[in-house]
Amino acid sequence: MELQHFSHQHPLVFFEETSLEHKKVFCSGCGEMVSGATFNCVECAFHLHKQCAEAPSEMNHPFHQNHGINLLVSSPYPQFGDIICDFCGQTCENFVYHCSCGLDLHIKCALFSYNIAEKGIEVISTENRPEKLKKAQCFACWKPLLDSVYFSPDCGFYLHVKCADLSAEINHILHHQHPLILQFNRQRLSCKICQKPQRRGLVYSCSSPCQFALHIGCAAIPTKLNQLYYHRKHPLTLQFVDEPLPCHICQKSEDSETIHYLCSICKFVLHVGCASLPPIIEDKLHHEHPFTLLPREVSFICDACGAPGNFVPYICSTCNHIVHKKCISLPAIIKFFRHPHPIFHIYFLEGHGFETWECRHCYEEVNTEHGSYFCSKCNYIVHVNCALEQPRFYIVVDSIETDEAVELSFKQVTDTSIKHFSHDHNLTLGDDIVGDKKCDGCLLSISASYYFCSPCDFFLHKSCAELPMKKHIWFHICQRLCRLSSGCIFQCSYCGFETSGFAYTCGECQIRFCLRCALVPDIIRCEGHEHLLAYYNPNEGSCDACGDFAAAAYKCKGCNFNLHRDCMTLPLTARHNKSDEHPYKLTYHDNKNYPESNYCDICEEERNPNLWFYHCAICDNSAHPDCALGKYTFFKLGSIYTKGDHPHPLTFVKKDHHYPECHRCGDRCLDLALECKTTGCSYIVHWECPEKESNESESSEETESSE
Repeated sequence: MELQHFSHQHPLVFFEETSLEHKKVFCSGCGEMVSGATFNCVECAFHLHKQCAEAPSEMNHPFHQNHGINLLVSSPYPQFGDIICDFCGQTCENFVYHCSCGLDLHIKCALFSYNIAEKGIEVISTENRPEKLKKAQCFACWKPLLDSVYFSPDCGFYLHVKCADLSAEINHILHHQHPLILQFNRQRLSCKICQKPQRRGLVYSCSSPCQFALHIGCAAIPTKLNQLYYHRKHPLTLQFVDEPLPCHICQKSEDSETIHYLCSICKFVLHVGCASLPPIIEDKLHHEHPFTLLPREVSFICDACGAPGNFVPYICSTCNHIVHKKCISLPAIIKFFRHPHPIFHIYFLEGHGFETWECRHCYEEVNTEHGSYFCSKCNYIVHVNCALEQPRFYIVVDSIETDEAVELSFKQVTDTSIKHFSHDHNLTLGDDIVGDKKCDGCLLSISASYYFCSPCDFFLHKSCAELPMKKHIWFHICQRLCRLSSGCIFQCSYCGFETSGFAYTCGECQIRFCLRCALVPDIIRCEGHEHLLAYYNPNEGSCDACGDFAAAAYKCKGCNFNLHRDCMTLPLTARHNKSDEHPYKLTYHDNKNYPESNYCDICEEERNPNLWFYHCAICDNSAHPDCALGKYTFFKLGSIYTKGDHPHPLTFVKKDHHYPECHRCGDRCLDLALECKTTGCSYIVHWECPEKESNESESSEETESSE
């Protein structure tokens, strides 16, 4: 028997049983390895399965009633490459059924789905089914194959029994205007009930331009629930709910115009997903015993999260736990962004007597007789719902991680000297403060024990010199350890100041934090207030230092005292000009009663006496914080700049009396400038002038200590 197929120039010869099964020969229609009856052109090595060869060139498909579909040898969109089958979601590389409206189907998908519609497939028992079937999905509803299936043995498609006998057309209470037709979901419409987008395959949808669609599984759920044990008074009807009422099971509210079960009389709402709760939930990964549904309206405190519930809990009779359904599978170990160590879920805190514990995120009391997340190393505790409030707050940890060895930033040379990674020479420990010196790490004044290199005028606070090379920054949600670096000029990603000091850099985000910001904890004491301050985000109220609204702030809840982070990290002293005889001191209250003193002696504008300011008691001068600090207070004058196109090294300077003209813009250098100290060279430019532009594409500008 011969066949002249439209896809090939020669007649094809029929073979009842192919002799090519031992070779890797593929069907030109479906692309699968040939087997069984075939049509072949031996001369051209062209082969078609009998089913592919006899497929009609045109088809009126029951699941696509508006148009016919045509069989093509290759993609109808050659300019776009391969296309995707609208039934199985796989690439179409061979024959394809195509419709002008954009529907595309593998030849085998088109034939198989046609047989579904025509009820032309045979049933196969799933007893002793192979392992791959246990993970397979039904090609109609895309749910796992948990019961017997219909199976097409020559093409590898699987169907639930119920899905092989679906009605071609249904009338649904949610869309009474038109019937819903079982058809291919070419438009990828979302299901109106579950709101989830439908993957390729079949869907019940309206053939009119209503854009109304239901998943096969969602279309089958009951439209009315009667005599429920938690609402026996009236039936619940599946309908659109036009107000955000909370579900009586999960207590969550969703946007209006979503579909739920509703008793209109009682305003009793039940989410569709909560209507059929499993009687037993077993999750040994999170709890060793099963949880059993308690089908009663009960008010309780969840033993897993510590939050109240008032409806249908689950209980573990072995442990005497009562929990929300959502709390059965809480992560056992997480990394919370505000803490450096993993924290563990516990059902109660043992061995701490009658102590009162505050959540380190919201600072409200934690009931330690119920669930929380806890770090035993640090006695750090946080509410479950605070820790899991946002997915970006935490990372689930599969197992207990070993602590990474601390990498030091220095090597001890003698009892009083070290070799620091940031400097070429050994540094010597000192404690006698001579003159106004700044730490090269944090750019704050030296006021305690420090290490120094006299020839280089290089100083480090002892605490800055002994910082680890890697550090967890508690307010950095990325949660990667940040690495200590030096020798660069950068803008701190938190406070916004440019600085030449040390940076902690996140290798993932490539953002940098200055030491002033990186070293401030989430609970701190401040000289401007008598009580401990804790970090709140969000926060309400105005900052007591600057008067601006503080959406996030360090707060004393008892006193309603608020501080911005930027105000919290203000230096205790500031020197506006190098020629200032005395430094200004940060002052928190103005005790003077006469209005003549309420002016800034730098900008000569009025200042609010109730806000923080800088003051020199010797000179009786006062200044706004911004005026006293200036824009470049965290640059170390005298450090060397080696970038740019000038042939000599340039020194950071700030002119006090003589203001030379900038060699780039011609204006006077009144603020931070780069000056050439080479004999015979009078080159000077503003730091903000185009000298800096040549380096804008780089992440940092290197500096060296002046020698």
